[in-house]
Amino acid sequence: MIPVPPSTVPSLAARKALIADYKDTPTVAGVYAVICAATGQAWVGQTRHIDTRWNGLSFTLKTGSGRDPSLQAAWNAHTPDDFRFEQLDRLPTDLSDLRLKDELKERAARWTARLQAETLLPG
Repeated sequence: MIPVPPSTVPSLAARKALIADYKDTPTVAGVYAVICAATGQAWVGQTRHIDTRWNGLSFTLKTGSGRDPSLQAAWNAHTPDDFRFEQLDRLPTDLSDLRLKDELKERAARWTARLQAETLLPG
């Protein structure tokens, strides 16, 4: 283990402040698409954390543990550069949980039909 110089380790108060800031940061929900440029296939999904969704989704695909079999198969058949992630809709942060869930479902269905895409499980 490499020792870390004490000056680079944040104090307990600083760590607590960083954690509080992180927890207070609002997350943005939304609808997104994953598009394979090689085939034109598209997958539409919804998430409560649209700004970080591609990181999680691409990680599961890279490790072969993607939750959608057709997306995983396409990922395995092509290169990661063949795929792009697009944010299609970002929802307001002031929606109630129930309204947010309904709005995500409705918008994802609309985009799925518009893009003639497959539906991804919510993530």
